[in-house]
Amino acid sequence: MQTSDQLPRIFQANLARLFERVIQPGMHALPVHASPETGEAATMEQFLDRAAAQVDNYTANEAAKAFALTLAAIFERQLSIWGPTVCRDKALEMPKSRGFQDFLALCAKHAGIDLAQGELGADLSEMFMVANVVRHGEGSSCEKLKTIAPHLWDDAADDYHDLLAGPRIASEHLRIRIRDLVRYIRATTRFWGLADPLPMAVTDPPYRLEASGAFQIEGVAEG
Repeated sequence: MQTSDQLPRIFQANLARLFERVIQPGMHALPVHASPETGEAATMEQFLDRAAAQVDNYTANEAAKAFALTLAAIFERQLSIWGPTVCRDKALEMPKSRGFQDFLALCAKHAGIDLAQGELGADLSEMFMVANVVRHGEGSSCEKLKTIAPHLWDDAADDYHDLLAGPRIASEHLRIRIRDLVRYIRATTRFWGLADPLPMAVTDPPYRLEASGAFQIEGVAEG
């Protein structure tokens, strides 16, 4: 058995464990308030309670952004290991790529994966662009992300207040919710499931959001 045949299942299992043991419990442990009250407070205690609620929601969003960055970084690292290994096992020369998008397309081609199927490629690209915005803030990635994923911004939402002083910064109003993290973990584990040539590959990972918005795991995405 070649090394490149074993890696997708290992990568899928590692991502699944990280999500189920760290990211999901971490997000669920953070307090989030539906609509923190604003306006003039009647008492200092009420003012402090309102301020605490705003900080809770801001912190939860920061954590979600950090987890999105983590998933993107791990998936990119996995691709950087797997792509050259496939070429080495097949005695092929690894083509040079100009960045994540090109490298993802090359790896998908080697694995026979259609990135257009079920928005797989769109979710992976969005995750990577989110990671760039989390890392660098304002810039070309933020502008591109606002174009391809406007749903990640909601200026009308009353459950988030930017805590930074000064003019509004678009990258600071990027909202990552549990439903987005579910899309990213499903996309990454699905990619590796589709790349897995071994028997009993998990090509339909069990991560789902119920109609109510609640997250559920239908099974264990480990081989």
